[in-house]
Amino acid sequence: MHQNYQLTVEEILARPSFQHAYIAAGKMGLGRLVRWVHIIEVIQFEQLLQGGEMILTTGAAFKNDTKSFMTYLEQLIHRNVTCLCIEMGHYISSVPQEWMDAAEAHDFPLIIFPEAVRFIDITQDIHAHIINQHHKALQDLEKISREFHRMTLSSQGVTHVLALMQSSTKGQVIYVPIDAGPKFTPPLGKRESAQWLAFLASRSTESGYDETGAGLYFEDIEGQSVIVQPVGAMGKTWAHIMLVLDRKPQEYDYLILDSASLSIAQDLLRKRYMEERKLYSQTLWVDDLLHMRIYQEEQIKDLIGGEFKRLNALTYQVLLIEFEQEQEDGMTAEEEGIESAGLHLSLAARSIFEGQLFHPIITLKHNRLVVLAFDKAPKKPAKERLQHVLESLQGMKDHAGTRLKIGIGQPIQSFLKAHRSYQEALQALSLTVTLQQKNVMFYDELGVFELLFHIADKGVLASFIRSYLGPIIDHDTLKGSELLRTLKVYLDHDGSKQIAAQQLFIVRQSLYYRLDKIEELLGADYMLPEKRLALQVGIRAYQLLHPEKKL
Repeated sequence: MHQNYQLTVEEILARPSFQHAYIAAGKMGLGRLVRWVHIIEVIQFEQLLQGGEMILTTGAAFKNDTKSFMTYLEQLIHRNVTCLCIEMGHYISSVPQEWMDAAEAHDFPLIIFPEAVRFIDITQDIHAHIINQHHKALQDLEKISREFHRMTLSSQGVTHVLALMQSSTKGQVIYVPIDAGPKFTPPLGKRESAQWLAFLASRSTESGYDETGAGLYFEDIEGQSVIVQPVGAMGKTWAHIMLVLDRKPQEYDYLILDSASLSIAQDLLRKRYMEERKLYSQTLWVDDLLHMRIYQEEQIKDLIGGEFKRLNALTYQVLLIEFEQEQEDGMTAEEEGIESAGLHLSLAARSIFEGQLFHPIITLKHNRLVVLAFDKAPKKPAKERLQHVLESLQGMKDHAGTRLKIGIGQPIQSFLKAHRSYQEALQALSLTVTLQQKNVMFYDELGVFELLFHIADKGVLASFIRSYLGPIIDHDTLKGSELLRTLKVYLDHDGSKQIAAQQLFIVRQSLYYRLDKIEELLGADYMLPEKRLALQVGIRAYQLLHPEKKL
């Protein structure tokens, strides 16, 4: 493989253009890699370099002035330049011992051309080699990446990926899944294996990347380079790959590691998707439970087995997560894509619920996920943790172009009471349509809507609305005005004219005109406590009966 596409100083010295050159100092640095070749003939240049360069110079910047040379050399060392090549003749006839001592002190290779050379020949030669080797490395990477993906389709895909990664990097590969035993490629003794696992555990505790999948981690340990890469998706880390090298890692190593981790993540995601589909088929009974078609605990015991006793004693809540996939043309997803989208959402939701210490039982009903979230940490506020779950889901699905509306019932115990929390979740979900600016609604936040939902005869609500808001509604219908919305905003902000004008995006004078009209239609006493309360309830009842109207 072409991971060593950069030349070392020692390899460059063996090339034809360096046949008359010799190394005057810094032989310990002959193993340094050359990333590029650059010509520097000025005294101040630090910002022009990125590190890893071979510098060519005739000495025009410092000539025979030792102080100027030291300034020049300090900048090279500070910018991690690989080596310095000086051509004798035009400006320098000899290299003082003091210069060589300074380079030697930093193991910095100082190469001398005793006679004039063509710098252009050197740069073309080395750059052509680096570019050609880099191209070959990219070709190798592409082949390896394809092979990684092919391997993950086999039964031992992860094992084969790790073996190819090891042969490509010549390093020690350690794979540590969250829910299974580690793999060492090549195999390690028990003592050394335990040391590396302890190292990973200590670093993950310090950095937290075992939970968040925060990205690449690198450390030098006693001459060895250790790179740790989390493997996962959907905000969940499922494993870590650790690569241990006896040299400094190159870009090639990082790319190999990234490609391997991506292939393994896709393999794990595919397997979890299949597991989720299997779980989904095993939880179809939840729909019968929620609609009271299961009415005996023995039936549930037969369905879920040994988990029944533990779960039945836990507090849980029913959540309804309604999803709508957006297409590029603005149309919603076709029916046949709903199950696939639901399973992907279920997979993401399961890991997020588990991360917040809930045991989720999830099933899919049309374009809704039904979740029974059992609280495994009753001493920690459940609502706060549920809000973290819902924020994570909303953020993830917003990015994926999926709209979510979520209703949450109140906490209950016992499987046979599930229908209560389910009905509450349904009512809360329906309010996400009524209150269009809210996509998540807890039943305990319904306020007066909780009472209105229990009025079965909607004619009673319509009559109440007509009694208190009829003149306002008629005026809006005839004139196209927004008096009902103005009244709602004004009452919701305790009669503050300043805030109401700001919320309605109108000037104060326009608000005064609307309020005068409202007073004319409702009477001067509309702000008295009893009538004001009736108006606010009437507005909520109107929203409930007319969810399509935006107030």
